[in-house]
Amino acid sequence: MTSADQVLPLSTSAVPFLPVPAPRYDRSAVRTGIVHIGVGGFHRAHEAMYLDRLMNAGLALDWGVCGMGVLPGDLAMRNALAQQDYLYTLVIKHPDGTTDPRVIGSIVDFVHAPDDPEAAIERLADSAVRIVSLTITEGGYNFNQATGAFDAANPDVVHDLAAARNGVGGPRSVFGLVVEALRRRRQRGVAPFTVLSCDNLQGNGDVARRQFTAYASLIDSSLGAWIGQDVAFPNCMVDRITPVTLDRDRQQLEAMHAVHDRWPVICEPFAQWVLEDHFPAGRPSFEESGVQMVEDVSPYELMKLRLLNASHQALCYPGYLAGYRFAHEVCADPAFVAYLLAYMDREATPTLSLVPGIDLAAYKCQLIERFANPAVGDTLARLCAESSDRIPKWLVPVVRDNLAAGRPVDLSAAIIASWARYAEGRDEQGAPIDIVDRRREAVMAAAGRQLTGDPLAFIRDRDLFGDLAERPEFTAPYLRALDSFHQLGARATIERLVAASR
Repeated sequence: MTSADQVLPLSTSAVPFLPVPAPRYDRSAVRTGIVHIGVGGFHRAHEAMYLDRLMNAGLALDWGVCGMGVLPGDLAMRNALAQQDYLYTLVIKHPDGTTDPRVIGSIVDFVHAPDDPEAAIERLADSAVRIVSLTITEGGYNFNQATGAFDAANPDVVHDLAAARNGVGGPRSVFGLVVEALRRRRQRGVAPFTVLSCDNLQGNGDVARRQFTAYASLIDSSLGAWIGQDVAFPNCMVDRITPVTLDRDRQQLEAMHAVHDRWPVICEPFAQWVLEDHFPAGRPSFEESGVQMVEDVSPYELMKLRLLNASHQALCYPGYLAGYRFAHEVCADPAFVAYLLAYMDREATPTLSLVPGIDLAAYKCQLIERFANPAVGDTLARLCAESSDRIPKWLVPVVRDNLAAGRPVDLSAAIIASWARYAEGRDEQGAPIDIVDRRREAVMAAAGRQLTGDPLAFIRDRDLFGDLAERPEFTAPYLRALDSFHQLGARATIERLVAASR
């Protein structure tokens, strides 16, 4: 344990005296080459960490990160980082309870766009910026879940389109900011930056291209065509479990390592980044820091989305209903482990193609080990949040692929049924559930109607599920599972599903 006067607050001047590993490079020599929009825990545990590795090796000093916040809530992150010279501590938590902290220095600035949209645009338009990376969540790409069409009725998009056409007011959305910066670079004869999506979407670069091009075309068709043709949008797969930082994490960092950090990042030991090598404006030597540079990311993307991400959804809803609150608690229950492996083996794996260099059997076992890490403390509430952005992208495609091939969908249907039961807003003990979802009112209303005479109400939302409510080969196992969740409870339903899968 340490005393209060021994704890060092993070700052540039404190770096030489910190009792944990810290940047060995001169941060005053780092120049911004990347603007990252959406600075949260994941970016700081992933892309910024890889860049810090390179900088410690004497590489990539011209690829420093300027963080950018687009939402009003991003101000808290800006303020926390600014008060400690944009340094922060990345704390790896191992299953045996040991921790491995390291201070990261690759972020060197932060712009909060709502405070000064013009300054944000000009930062993006700066010729020194050659990559604009994004973690804006799956829902941040502003498209209809069923059709993929750009939502031009989004209030921020409506505002930004009017501002762009009338020349009055600054943009509010990521689309308005990025497209205006690209327009200025084109006008000034400055080469466009590469847009790098790091969100959990299949073909995340392709999705980003479609959405930014669609927005730009609503302003100027030639601008949209130029962005579609001349701006690079590489695909990538990102992977690292990064739970929400809690006060106890800050306190533990001070008690165990004598470092005061306003917003440290907690993560698991595992990290993976598979990246399509398409950066016309240049890039850091990512391969020197452990990133897999490949021609085609899609096999790795599908593996991660359909095995890891969809399995997170498989465990979180029934686990929460059964009374668990952490992922590691669920994965200490043999019935749930058997259920997760059955989903991965029987329904997810048949939809995957060959993944170069990956032993899928070992990967699936490793996923269970990662989920079961008690030190990470990943909450089920985090995994259950924003389901209307996740299930349509991670699980519904598994259902559709299996239906098209005539394969069973019993376990996938049960995962969706467990979300429907969870969205009713009370667990099996009658305690209220705080539903966190951008479509909260709609999903809870649909879950309520399934209790009053329309058992298919939840999946009738075509924006989320398309025509699945009209497919008997899906609705039959869905209704069986939903009825079982209501009549028998989550754990008994899981046991029955596992027995049936055998």
